[in-house]
Amino acid sequence: MADTPQPDHRDVDLWEEHAALYVRTLGAACAGPAVPLLDAAQVGPGTRVLDVGTGPGTVAAVAADRGAAVTAVDPSPAMLRLARAAAPRARTLVAALPRLPFPDASFDVAVGNFVLGHAGPAQAVVAELRRVVRPGGRVGLTCWTDVPAAGQTLVGRALHAAGVPRVPLEHLRPPRSGHPGDPAGMARLLGGAGLRTALCRVVAWDHRVDAAAWSEGLARLLGTGLLTAPAPDRATVDRVLGHAAALSTPFLSPEGELRLPHVALLAHGWR
Repeated sequence: MADTPQPDHRDVDLWEEHAALYVRTLGAACAGPAVPLLDAAQVGPGTRVLDVGTGPGTVAAVAADRGAAVTAVDPSPAMLRLARAAAPRARTLVAALPRLPFPDASFDVAVGNFVLGHAGPAQAVVAELRRVVRPGGRVGLTCWTDVPAAGQTLVGRALHAAGVPRVPLEHLRPPRSGHPGDPAGMARLLGGAGLRTALCRVVAWDHRVDAAAWSEGLARLLGTGLLTAPAPDRATVDRVLGHAAALSTPFLSPEGELRLPHVALLAHGWR
């Protein structure tokens, strides 16, 4: 379905111009928890699902394939174009947390895959998701842990080894604003927002990608200046790629596939 017009209440989207490239590179790893997230939220045929911060529509597509009635929102029109291609049966519209344009109790389930840390104060985000699900409905969220796995730190370590400083995270996303990075903290966050039986666990997966394609994507991403400021020259890019290749050797299969370990938190609760 086409985007429903909404008031332009978005923050500046620094990824707008490079959405597709980011999704094919670093963002592709975020697809890992999609299935366990929907399992935890008990999404099945006929479930009315809201996917907030849908990005390229990965979670929305999996939910739609299960027969759910999906509404997917994101502040970025570029991301929504990708989401519509991935999940053509989903309703998509421009909207952003922490204030959503839906009445109370509009959905059975609200999920957000790595939306915490990008959408304002965490307590307000969870409270808003609770508001839009019906009594007895579920809220499910993923977020990065305080202690990342080795595959998640590969690009940062390659930049450090090459002597290239990364841009501050605040340039790419808002501060955490109360977003915890441990299971107990996440469970308390959901419980404090009024969700019942709030639980949180660590999920782990390998982001599997062709090594040559990953290296090419990293080179293009470095060229945008999103990770460094200013964008590095070709010699610097080559130096970063050399360090990345060396650091990725432990994760390289004989077939030339990288299997990069990732971990995240998966939290859920009931209204």
